[in-house]
Amino acid sequence: MLFKETGLQGAFVIEPERREDARGYFARIFCQEEFAAHGLKPLVAQGSIASNVRKGTLRGMHFQYPPAAESKVVRCTRGALYDIIIDLRPESPTYLQHFGIELNEDNQTALYVPERFAHGYQTLCDKTDACYLMGDFYMPETEGGLHHDDASLNLNWPLPVSVISDRDRTLPRYSAIEAELKRRMGRAPEPA
Repeated sequence: MLFKETGLQGAFVIEPERREDARGYFARIFCQEEFAAHGLKPLVAQGSIASNVRKGTLRGMHFQYPPAAESKVVRCTRGALYDIIIDLRPESPTYLQHFGIELNEDNQTALYVPERFAHGYQTLCDKTDACYLMGDFYMPETEGGLHHDDASLNLNWPLPVSVISDRDRTLPRYSAIEAELKRRMGRAPEPA
């Protein structure tokens, strides 16, 4: 695997290192040792897939608060999507900055999303599937989200939104949850 750090500390684009022959190719997509060597959480607590019927479908911007903040490895296994992450670590020099990348079935590239980041994507074609590996278990009581078109976040989606869930459509704007987000996403002081 080839790890390329984004401009957001701890967030990586992961490209498969293909071994090709007459049959096609073989590539590793997860290795605890390689993840740990790059300072990434090498734990997979659960895996999920999301199937999206229509081009322009938007999912996000989702996150989980500590103590169940989850890391994710996201890959597009069919079709194409535009994936965006936002740094929600109040102590980070890149707080509220975002990174976006196209993931598709041809490039098989993945995005490593660190804990305390928001994540969302928009499908670029019909019949797009995404695969997630999560570093913690889903806990509904710790879930949160931000509105996908909040002007203060300056996210640029490539297409008009064609499909979005009622939940995602009504996620709050950053200004409405800023104090809570900073408090709940902040790191506890290190023990002396």
